[in-house]
Amino acid sequence: MNATLLQMRLETERLIIRPYIESDLTASFELMQNPEVLAFMHMDMMPLHEYEGLFRWLMFSYHTPFELPFKYSFAICSRGTGRLVGWCGAGVLDFSVPDTELYYLIGREHWGRGYATEAAVALAGYAFNVIGLQRLYAKADPRNTASLGVFKKLGFRFERELAGLTGDYADCNGELLHVLQKEQFLERFRRPEISGSE
Repeated sequence: MNATLLQMRLETERLIIRPYIESDLTASFELMQNPEVLAFMHMDMMPLHEYEGLFRWLMFSYHTPFELPFKYSFAICSRGTGRLVGWCGAGVLDFSVPDTELYYLIGREHWGRGYATEAAVALAGYAFNVIGLQRLYAKADPRNTASLGVFKKLGFRFERELAGLTGDYADCNGELLHVLQKEQFLERFRRPEISGSE
């Protein structure tokens, strides 16, 4: 496993963000069984045996060093209960390698509490200060006003509407691509507290 990721533990006021562990499988699967949370994602609900394969792939991705194109996804847990409330991640923007995008999902019952913004701020800080990225991208369906609001809070700047993508990426056409530079982020936020980043 990437030694730095092995120590990763981001703590915010209400959340803990950490790599997945084996015991997260059931809660992570259940999180993805509500069609509302998948409304703007390019995936459908899947049976457990299929999701288990995806979950194993996500955990294996932690072996990828920062220097190579990576896709990391992390558990978002409540500090109060320890319960998994969503996930977030950073990974290569497949149609624009080697650019890296920020992404996240919050369980339906936890919407409206600001968890997505809280987690995104912490993970962006980790991406810039630990992984060493200079910019992050994020994209959203124009109807996904909640995500667009998160982008705005973090300081993302609208870059363009995606068009002309083909094949596996055609579903992204019409989405709004945003970019966040490291300097802009650091101006907006004090460096987030990052545990295990040394």
